[in-house]
Amino acid sequence: MDNLITFSITVFTGFFAITNPISNMTVFLSLTQGDDRKTKQDINKRANIIAFIIVTVFILLGKFIFELFNISIPAFKITGGILIFFIGFEMLQSKKSNVKNIKNVDEDENIAISPLAIPILAGPGTIVTAMNFVANVEPLKIFLVIAIFGSMSIITYVTFSLSSYVVKIVGNNVISVIGKLMGLIIAIIGTGMVIQGIKISFSLMS
Repeated sequence: MDNLITFSITVFTGFFAITNPISNMTVFLSLTQGDDRKTKQDINKRANIIAFIIVTVFILLGKFIFELFNISIPAFKITGGILIFFIGFEMLQSKKSNVKNIKNVDEDENIAISPLAIPILAGPGTIVTAMNFVANVEPLKIFLVIAIFGSMSIITYVTFSLSSYVVKIVGNNVISVIGKLMGLIIAIIGTGMVIQGIKISFSLMS
């Protein structure tokens, strides 16, 4: 039981850091600038549902993908850890991807799908993190990962819904600091994945 609680806390922390709903509030506001409240809520809802479906598919088909492309668990953990580390490092450096710096979004473009769902909410980092959590685990933990990401999607939806009020009250500077803290957590998670991968590699060789 204690193992499941520890696992659940680790998964939630990982998803919270990588999806970073608090820091991404400003992204959501910039992408939906000029839209009325109903349109914003529709975009918010659609983006989170799509992101949940995408991540769930990768969670359920992760083992099949490993077998299809002959990917070993240690190689995945090391490569995924390096990727996640650099995402966290860029956040610490206050660097943003070009996708998050879009100034003018075509009104005809479905921003709920791109860039909100992909890659902001369900980007490579989120997918790698999800697949890492379900690599070589029992079905109960796979269900837990899906449920926790589902709760994370609900939290993100609520956070985006309140984004206008929160930014006005808290300010961009505080959100920026939170983003850096999330970046540090992500970098630590990435380092941990690399260490796990190396340990597994040595255990298989011995």
